[in-house]
Amino acid sequence: MVTIREVAKEAGVSVATASRALNGLAIVTRSTREKIEAAAAKLNYVPHSGARSLTRQRTDTIGVILPDLFGEFFSEIIRGIDLVSHGAGKTLLLGNMHGSAEEAENAVRAMRGRVDGLLVMPPNLRVETICGALNEAIPTVLLNAETKDGSIPFVTVDNYAGARLVTEHLVERGARNIVHISGPRANFDARERQKGFCDVLRERFGEGEPRVIPGDFREGAGRKAARLLLDSKEKIDAVFAGNDMMAIDLMSELRDCGVIAGRDIMVAGFDDIPLARYVTPQLTTVHSDITRLGSAAAMMMLRMMRGEKLGPGDNLVIEPTLAIRGSTAEFRN
Repeated sequence: MVTIREVAKEAGVSVATASRALNGLAIVTRSTREKIEAAAAKLNYVPHSGARSLTRQRTDTIGVILPDLFGEFFSEIIRGIDLVSHGAGKTLLLGNMHGSAEEAENAVRAMRGRVDGLLVMPPNLRVETICGALNEAIPTVLLNAETKDGSIPFVTVDNYAGARLVTEHLVERGARNIVHISGPRANFDARERQKGFCDVLRERFGEGEPRVIPGDFREGAGRKAARLLLDSKEKIDAVFAGNDMMAIDLMSELRDCGVIAGRDIMVAGFDDIPLARYVTPQLTTVHSDITRLGSAAAMMMLRMMRGEKLGPGDNLVIEPTLAIRGSTAEFRN
């Protein structure tokens, strides 16, 4: 491999000057920089990433810690982050907290010294439980979470507003007996979605407690809920699942039993993962712009890495929209 000493010799400068030029430091004149870059190109010089990081005291790496790396929801977030970070010449280092406070702290600590900033999504945990592991010297942006004192910048989706949107839609389509499949009890997103659902039904009908079936955002919860509803023999007009994966599996299980979503019962989800547009019927869902969630957080991170101080006015709350599709189209009330 070509070394920086050979580049310096080819350009007729010192090793220190060659290093400063190739690391983008401003103290090198334009003409000298161009001469050194030409020498590097001629010799096909490739910088050693470890040595370069030590010189510049940067790794050009962004750490991303998510509760899980499986499923379209998380892959879309990562895609949004990568669209921005790759364009800025940054690489990603992924970590998984598996919903555990201990593993979340371990994931944060494992990235110290290896990344220039952290993007963290701790929906099943109070953010304060991992604050002790966060280093103030490392810029951090939260996804779908925020601290009580607002000390850490965040990007989030208005889950409550989205749940209200979809529940109002089901009511307006004629549904009166609506069931909600919730997400994990400790999950902030799940609690906000359930609250939006319950508030609309209380405001509209004001009788009794809205029906909620516990779920966990995973595929099996949708099938389990479908079997529970079929066995109960209750008259159900509509089901609002706390996320798309549960809604899609619910529809699949109902279809196997001869109950067709959109015709015999309305089904709606939340997130608008790509699969929602390819099932039959297509799923009515809350479009929360998952990719934008990731890309907006990455853009905030790049600003912080450039030394900008972000305040409360820089935080972003994404307003969701409703994607109305076949799963609520032909309901026979």
